[in-house]
Amino acid sequence: MSASSLARALNAAGLLGCSLILLVAFWFQIVLGELPCPLCVLQRAAFTAVGLGLVLNICDRPRPSHYAIVILSAVVGGAVSARQTALHIIPGTGTYGSALFGLHFYVWALIAFTGVIVAVAILCLWDRQFTPEASVSRSETISVLGQPTGTAPTVLPGTRAGALGLSVVLLFLVVALANTGSTFAECGFGLCPDNPVNYEMFDRLIAR
Repeated sequence: MSASSLARALNAAGLLGCSLILLVAFWFQIVLGELPCPLCVLQRAAFTAVGLGLVLNICDRPRPSHYAIVILSAVVGGAVSARQTALHIIPGTGTYGSALFGLHFYVWALIAFTGVIVAVAILCLWDRQFTPEASVSRSETISVLGQPTGTAPTVLPGTRAGALGLSVVLLFLVVALANTGSTFAECGFGLCPDNPVNYEMFDRLIAR
């Protein structure tokens, strides 16, 4: 397996993790009726932005700029989740939402964003993934009117996203669009309420 293919596989694994995080949050929202607060919505948006950076690595090729999108998104998401954790860390201040394995979602989000930053920083140390995998053969010289004008690069195997990678990308896009739609239904065109109890957009449509 080439360096680029292995990097794509690692990015696909990370993207699958982002999709699962959004799926769990979406399940709690739809099945248990726990609507996300404004800070929760921002954390979901940050996970979506992290996923978009990984999608670029899978569908194009690994680039430092794509990893920068992932890290910056994780930094923003980590700051938001740390803010929400600080709001509820003092005993007696209460919590928001249900706990999962003893920790609330904003704590899990802080752990996940920290893990993303560390993992991507380590992955960026692997320089071979950034080397374009193409070779040029003399027999592939392009000619116009019998005169050679240049060469056509032959892309080596492993430089395109495979079926599995594209399946993970499709899953992520579906989950991201579903979360975006639910957020729009909850908040409408205005600010999200601090303690949402219903979908404002649906209520406005019914009221008409």
